Amino acid sequence: MHIRDETDPQHPAPLDWTAIRERLEGERGAGYWRSLEQLADEPAFAAFVEAEFPSIAPQMDRRRFLQVMGASMAMAGLAGCSEPEKGVPYVLQPEKIIPGEAQWYATTVTFAGYAQPVLGRTHVGRPTKLEGNPDHPVSRGASTATIQAAILQLYDPDRSQAPRFKGVAATWDSFQLEASRLAERLDGKAGRGLHVLIGATSSPTLQRQFSEMLQRWPEARLYRHEPFEGDHYRTAERTFGRAVETHYRFDAAEWVLSFEHDWLGLGPRELPHAVRWGERKRLAAKGEGEARLLVVESVPTLTGAKASERKRIEPETLQAYVQVLSAALGEGDGPAQPLPVERQRWIEAVANELKARAGRCLITAGERAPVAVQAAVHRLNQRLGNVGKTLTYSEPLVWLEAGNQRLGDLPGLVEAIRDDQVEALLMLECNPVDTAAADLELEQVLDEVPLRIHAGLYYDETAAYCHWHLPLTHDLDGWQDARAADGSVCLGQPLVRTFYSSRTLSEVLALMQGDLNPDGRAELRKTWQSLDERAWRQALERGFIENTALPPLTIEAAPAIWDAEPAPEEGLTLRFLPDPSVWDGRLANLGWLQELPKPITKLTWDNVIGVAPKLAEEHGLSNGDLVRVTLGRRVVIGPAWIMPGHAERTLSLYAGYGRTRAGRVADRLGYDIAPLRTADDPWLRRGARLEKTGEFLPLATTQSHHIPHGKETIKSEPRDEAYRKVPTEPLYLFEQAKTLYPPTPPSEPVWGMTIDLDQCIGCNACIVACQAENNIPVVGKEQVAMGRNMHWLRVDHYYKGDPAEPESSAFQPVPCMHCEQAPCEVGCPVNATVHGPDGLNEQIYNRCIGTRTCASYCPYKVRRFNWFDWTADDEPSIQHQRNPNVTVRSRGVMEKCTYCVQRISEARIAARIDDRPVADGEVQTACQQSCPTQAIIFGDLSDPGARVREGRDTKRHYGLLEELGTRPKTTYLGVVELPKIVEDEP
Repeated sequence: MHIRDETDPQHPAPLDWTAIRERLEGERGAGYWRSLEQLADEPAFAAFVEAEFPSIAPQMDRRRFLQVMGASMAMAGLAGCSEPEKGVPYVLQPEKIIPGEAQWYATTVTFAGYAQPVLGRTHVGRPTKLEGNPDHPVSRGASTATIQAAILQLYDPDRSQAPRFKGVAATWDSFQLEASRLAERLDGKAGRGLHVLIGATSSPTLQRQFSEMLQRWPEARLYRHEPFEGDHYRTAERTFGRAVETHYRFDAAEWVLSFEHDWLGLGPRELPHAVRWGERKRLAAKGEGEARLLVVESVPTLTGAKASERKRIEPETLQAYVQVLSAALGEGDGPAQPLPVERQRWIEAVANELKARAGRCLITAGERAPVAVQAAVHRLNQRLGNVGKTLTYSEPLVWLEAGNQRLGDLPGLVEAIRDDQVEALLMLECNPVDTAAADLELEQVLDEVPLRIHAGLYYDETAAYCHWHLPLTHDLDGWQDARAADGSVCLGQPLVRTFYSSRTLSEVLALMQGDLNPDGRAELRKTWQSLDERAWRQALERGFIENTALPPLTIEAAPAIWDAEPAPEEGLTLRFLPDPSVWDGRLANLGWLQELPKPITKLTWDNVIGVAPKLAEEHGLSNGDLVRVTLGRRVVIGPAWIMPGHAERTLSLYAGYGRTRAGRVADRLGYDIAPLRTADDPWLRRGARLEKTGEFLPLATTQSHHIPHGKETIKSEPRDEAYRKVPTEPLYLFEQAKTLYPPTPPSEPVWGMTIDLDQCIGCNACIVACQAENNIPVVGKEQVAMGRNMHWLRVDHYYKGDPAEPESSAFQPVPCMHCEQAPCEVGCPVNATVHGPDGLNEQIYNRCIGTRTCASYCPYKVRRFNWFDWTADDEPSIQHQRNPNVTVRSRGVMEKCTYCVQRISEARIAARIDDRPVADGEVQTACQQSCPTQAIIFGDLSDPGARVREGRDTKRHYGLLEELGTRPKTTYLGVVELPKIVEDEP
């Protein structure tokens, strides 16, 4: 952590809150803005924008310009003079392998126990890309940022590669001897003394194996540890008398009210939620019902950002809001302390609207909300008749029992160790030393266990505390099964031969049971022996077993039992949250996710302490100031970040950082939140103090990068006007500007893109999909801070209204516009940027000599320059991930979005072979294919029936900076504004 003193000249000046208020009052809160610095319009911010690209600030006179251009022309002839590279052919050509043609296999990856069904693309035996499985109802062909990044984790050179005993390399044979000796001891006492801790899993095969283990060793004890799973199973037991899984049908819910529930944000079920909500929005756009989202929350989230109305609250008042809603719906009395009048009116108005839409609405509460709140929400959904329509219940997907034994939790394991009950401890696919609450003192407790065995993907913090560490296979190079969010069983088959000396978890369990030659496929087949060979092969080809989704349950919710209202307490409230990019730290060593701008803050490479604008003003804080958070005798120091819409007396702390054995990418990044968490209160604590230390940490954020200064980039229309048809020329929105340049010859097809800002949820799946498809490098924190990140596609986050509580937010994906009158083509002195025969704005890498003139001419700021050879030092394993159909760029070359031209070429060749035109939808760009809400549509603009043309004849269609006359082929459908439920009083 690089820390500077506050007197350093690079330390940002405190924000001028008076200037911010004056500007808001002057604009009457009308305009969209991206950062507080932009809103304040500070000189330092203006200087940063001017320095970002040389086109804005002329720093070169005419003489020097001509000198540079003369040198550029002289060098242009050298661009193709490098030594030719020779390909190495196969000695023996493998069957069915054609270089350049991809093979696709259905498989699955898992996240926090839930299966994510995918298709894996391989080139000559190397997996290079993942896509959502289009045949599975959970993904429908879409994916998430974490699914896209799973391919990078497969090739991570920091993965554990061999067993270790006390930190020294060992062999599986030596562990097998240890396991056989342990089994002999356990057989003599029915397994007493064996305790197993496992991360959340829904695998039927693992459940079968553990049940068999308990038959042999009935005195063994099982525990589960999932750091941010929440309390929804405990809530269900309180509400229904049994643990159940809740399945939300957002596609059927016209009105959704969410309490502290970020169901669009990162998590094991974000994909089906986003897919279903996208479907609901499309239905509403066609006039089939409504799609209104209302959110009550304390910390800004993706779900709150997409709400038509968001109400900021303090966490301790959440129960009062739900009590008011319950009373308005006829369930009990209101809270002892009434809400403010305007909030009371709003909740009561919402209740009336929900009653009018009974059976077509949905109320949700986050898994980490208080149990009483979650229980009350179950009861309210039942009262409104939503059960069976907009939500259903089933048996838990993540298994909580094995044999006749209920799995315990981590505090229960710690208690057993302290009671001297544990002789051997197996910790499987979890990292409790890093993720456990500090009050458990797990490191010291583990020293009391005679034999500690860890199995995982990495030699992590927990592995270092164990006698034995066993390397596990990745989801993509081993056999597995798991249940997806709908309950269906997904099968995972290896896309490549197992890396290193690793084994699947099912093989490790079989080995523990005495199997000398464990086989993951055989274990899987044993679980599903009811399938004949034909059905088994069909399931593998499809990626899942049909008709295995768990049936819905008919259950009755008990009346709500409210918690006692908390007594007033001095100090601030702390909320502990998973990081929106790396979750609890399990994804921390993936450079793609570290460099991925977090959806709300656009931060990279760090975690922060979120503070409200008012609290920042009280303490004189700027972004990056190091603050000390004290709770009792425990202290955490981290950088502050001012978050518009944040609860005023609350701090948000994000997990996943401060690790010591994550790998070379993530070691010692950020701060660790564990010292402030307790096992009894893992999500929220009260009574904290905040102090400014006088030091600051430079942070790398893209929120202020690439801002078209002074230009309107987000447009919105009221719902009654948004879908009104307007007469427009079919391809372009404005007249051709007068020019001396010859007109661009017409092309067919005319490839173009339409991005629906009302559909976009800002999840960033498109960014990582583009990175995986197009071999985009990771450049590191320092380069990102300088504005040199290499993403071809960015997703800008805009706010509207008062920073204390913005009235709305919007996300805007910005790829290359592929302009018909592209300024970059005019500016390039060596013709490296040209207009292709099919209308694409093409970048020819071996012509480019790096003058960066094209970047200075581009008003959209979408071009990226290779300041260094980012890939020269990549490990061989990382190089294997690269897409062979996309050039790996070298130092001094400009690059940008190509509309995935390699996919266009592939479809064009296939159509030519079949003597037919390219069909609509046959070409999908990587960003389009990954988008769970179908916010991005690509196609032929000259085809009147193409999906890309939908919505282009409505009032909300516009082109970015269209007044410049560039005629972009990437255009937007603006945000749809819904009328407020309760109009503001004049």
